[in-house]
Amino acid sequence: MYRIVLACKGVPPHAGAAGARDISKEFTHRPWHANVTCVWDGSQLILQAENDSDSNGLALVDEFSDAISACIQGGFDGNIEILSIQESTSDYRRSGS
Repeated sequence: MYRIVLACKGVPPHAGAAGARDISKEFTHRPWHANVTCVWDGSQLILQAENDSDSNGLALVDEFSDAISACIQGGFDGNIEILSIQESTSDYRRSGS
């Protein structure tokens, strides 16, 4: 199990809060990621998720990028950075998620 934290900088401030809500909702359709949260901290989107197969975080980066494109209209020149990847022994599937 991997706990991955990503950040997307360059998001237009007027789109940040609504984008975070929409991205969180979008990830409910991606059950291979669990305990997903996306928040706007005033300057960037922060996405956290758990999964059991993305040891380098690149699959989540790709899906985060897709979700941003789908949820934030107008496009923007931003970038996604991997902030952390932590390996955990917990199994999110046991909790009924």
